[in-house]
Amino acid sequence: MKTFINADFEQGVVILPSDYKWVKSPMPGVERMMLDRVGDEVARATSIVRYAPNSEFSSHVHTGGEEFYVLEGVFSDEHQDYPEGSYVRNPIGTSHRPKVGKEGATIFVKLQQFKPKDLEQKVINTHSQAWQQGLVEGLSVMPLHDFEGEHIALVKWAPNTRFSTHQHWGGEEILVLKGTFYDEHGEYPRGSWIRNPHLSKHTPYTKDDGALIYVKTGHL
Repeated sequence: MKTFINADFEQGVVILPSDYKWVKSPMPGVERMMLDRVGDEVARATSIVRYAPNSEFSSHVHTGGEEFYVLEGVFSDEHQDYPEGSYVRNPIGTSHRPKVGKEGATIFVKLQQFKPKDLEQKVINTHSQAWQQGLVEGLSVMPLHDFEGEHIALVKWAPNTRFSTHQHWGGEEILVLKGTFYDEHGEYPRGSWIRNPHLSKHTPYTKDDGALIYVKTGHL
């Protein structure tokens, strides 16, 4: 039976850390906070996945691709270790067997969402990448991936920065990694996940603590 969680992509969604409900996976020591999901165990899914120390997940093939960002700890597989701040893309047809060490790991992961021709495999250590000047003073941008209208980046907001009102062509998805993000609709502390549908609008800003956010646009 298919599971449907926040499956209407024409609707906006906000999930705060206080809303998290962890669900056990089929593997011991691995649990998930499901953000959106269409499918059963193999699903089009966006999740935060928490691996206990010395846990592992069975070998699997990415039939629709996998994109993840390491939020805490060190995520590992048979290919390499991915410390906190790693951004990884595993295209359609790739496979791996996750196995996490004594630190444990928490990752933000998107499954079954690659376009068929998006074949670039990537491992980016965001702590060693250069930042670029954003569109307004106080914004810094680190591009992570671009393909056929999809754009993925980290955006660093200095304290008390305001961006102009803008419309999201193809939608926008945000995960707050540090600080607190704001717009006229609400306040989003670290760990908040926001999905704004196609043609939605907002006017984002920060206050004294600034913010670091993962942003994906053009995919909805």
